[in-house]
Amino acid sequence: MRAFMTLLREFAATHHSEIRRFFKAACIIVSLAVVLETAVFNFNHWRSLTWQTVTLDSRIDLPEAADGRFRISSVDNDIEFEHLGVPVHNVRLDFSWNQGAQNVPVKLWFTDDAHSTYFDDTEYTSGVPVTNIATNCDESEYLNLNSSGEIGKLRIEIGGDDTVYPLYLDGVSINAPEPFAFSMMRFMAALAVMTFAYAFRPRSGLYRISIKQHPHRSKIAAIGIVAVEVWLCSSFLFMGSNLVGVATSSYNAGSWDGVSLANTFEVGGDNAQQYAELAKSMAHGKLYLEEEPPNWLQNMEDPYDRGARDQLVKETGENYLWDVAYYDGHYYVYFGVVPVLLFYLPFYLATGANFPTAIGVLIAMAAFIAGISALLDRFARYHFKRVNLGLYLLLQMAVVVCSGTMYLLKFPTFYSLPIMLALAFSVWGLYFWMKGRMSRRPELLYFAGSLCMALVVGCRPQIVMLSFLAFPLFWRPFITEGHIKTAAGIRQFICLVAPYVLVLACVLGYNYARFGSLFDFGANYNLTVNDMTKRGMAVGRIAPALFAYFFQPPAATGVFPYLQPAPFDTTYLGQTVKEATFGGIFACLPLLWVLPFSGIALKMRIAQRKTRTIAGVVGVLLVSGVVIGIADAEVAGILQRYFADFSIMFLMAAVLVIFVLNENMTPGSALHALMLRVLPVAVFVGLAYTALLCLTAESGWWSDAYPWAHQALLETFQFWT
Repeated sequence: MRAFMTLLREFAATHHSEIRRFFKAACIIVSLAVVLETAVFNFNHWRSLTWQTVTLDSRIDLPEAADGRFRISSVDNDIEFEHLGVPVHNVRLDFSWNQGAQNVPVKLWFTDDAHSTYFDDTEYTSGVPVTNIATNCDESEYLNLNSSGEIGKLRIEIGGDDTVYPLYLDGVSINAPEPFAFSMMRFMAALAVMTFAYAFRPRSGLYRISIKQHPHRSKIAAIGIVAVEVWLCSSFLFMGSNLVGVATSSYNAGSWDGVSLANTFEVGGDNAQQYAELAKSMAHGKLYLEEEPPNWLQNMEDPYDRGARDQLVKETGENYLWDVAYYDGHYYVYFGVVPVLLFYLPFYLATGANFPTAIGVLIAMAAFIAGISALLDRFARYHFKRVNLGLYLLLQMAVVVCSGTMYLLKFPTFYSLPIMLALAFSVWGLYFWMKGRMSRRPELLYFAGSLCMALVVGCRPQIVMLSFLAFPLFWRPFITEGHIKTAAGIRQFICLVAPYVLVLACVLGYNYARFGSLFDFGANYNLTVNDMTKRGMAVGRIAPALFAYFFQPPAATGVFPYLQPAPFDTTYLGQTVKEATFGGIFACLPLLWVLPFSGIALKMRIAQRKTRTIAGVVGVLLVSGVVIGIADAEVAGILQRYFADFSIMFLMAAVLVIFVLNENMTPGSALHALMLRVLPVAVFVGLAYTALLCLTAESGWWSDAYPWAHQALLETFQFWT
């Protein structure tokens, strides 16, 4: 302890001025965040302080409950006040707390000095929009009106088609001062934005810390950013509690068993238990699911015709499992088997319970964050001389957040797990390969890298395209320089190839045991929205997919969180499988706009080095990204989660191009200064887009399961309404 304190004092003495600047900047940023939260974000509180509340309870024509509250039903849900004759700044609907939480739509009409009658939407104008009030959120109860002068009549309609009646109202008032509310989430968001702006300003000290020359500082910073990102990802995942499948006395308490410290439970319905059910079957020596398909499905001439299936469901009343492979009278799981062997089967054998899929997604996400951070550090430290800590941190955040993985965390289901796990295996496989290339005895590293890359086949086969990076990485040493002709070279080559042989033998054998074919993964037998056995390949599907995946601008409104599903049109006269997407990666991630300059950057690199390894890596990444995007569209369709299949390829290529450009810029030059101004903005736009995408309401997410909680989130960030 004494030695540690001595080191701490020595560090403080050596870096006294830096520590002083750091704490000064931290104090200023925290103070500004406090000012924003207390003054700006609580704007409605301060402006309403002098308002005089007018209670309208005596004029409410609604039935009263025994305890004096007003009872709102589907019949009595309309309140009208006449002859108010005063300016009305806001209306407060004071919903009782001791009732079920829900989102209640509220529609207002009023007359004022500009309108002698109620007004609503017309061809050229919009009336007062429907707003939502969460019955357990005070902030949402205050509705700010924008009228012309005094209001004469005011009508309030409470509830809609999905409202659960009865509702209970404690009272209605106008011109009620809004209470002060300090939001820690809003405060932390402001703090994060200002910290980002300060840390990555053009004159930031982070740009003066060389990754190569200051290994200790840069490694501490890298570990720190990984820890923060894992914490944020965990917080986001657990926020969507309806998809987590873990219960304790204080979290998902309704599903807690009352005994265990924590227990698991099924989420997502019967069709979401495929991996868990496969683990049970494997434990009993079977490769198909134990649930028996209905007789009508087994007797169908074409069980893959959805329309025919739906008709028989209506006629028989017997349902079937959705999105599973049906073959020869049994249900199979066509998703990669590695997640089952890695998580579900061991967990089931140990506990007899289903492994919570969301936890697997989180584990894979943490592994991906650590792996991509180590991989970028490897490139920056050993293959480039001028990469600084600021540049590394910027690009690391961009790849982690913008690669589509955050959307997988938003929906941590069995659809997301194989993709997330494949990405984690891929980055660690590349890391071990890269580390092995500079090791005197690389055999174990090569074997570990190839094992990770090969396991991708058992997770998400598309992403195995990253294995083609082996050609630019190993062609020169093994082929051009003839290392493969040596005993050591043969041994190392075997270590590179053997894991692929072993894993492929297992996967192909697994395919043969199920479907009688080595190369049949079972996707064609999927009971889904279309007949996969007859889907085929169609050139007409490529152009709409490329546009949706790569170039479509995002659709937005003026209401937080702003993003809306992008419109989709096609001239392809056939069935297109399409879920909601929110813009192409080149339209939404400005960091990728550096890729058109790849040719210039790679020529610079080739002029500096005799090898063309970086050029080959960038080329393979770009081609792989395009091929996977087309393959996804042709085989399955256009879905938002599929962005994670290929976004990583383009982002990694962009990182390498930026590293090369940075290497060829003189520090302090006009071009270098321009990059330090443009790059943080480009990264921030991508981070902001992804954050908004994660908070956008979607069916099946937290916003759908707990709409009142999502409404409270909207109120937090729509502080001016």
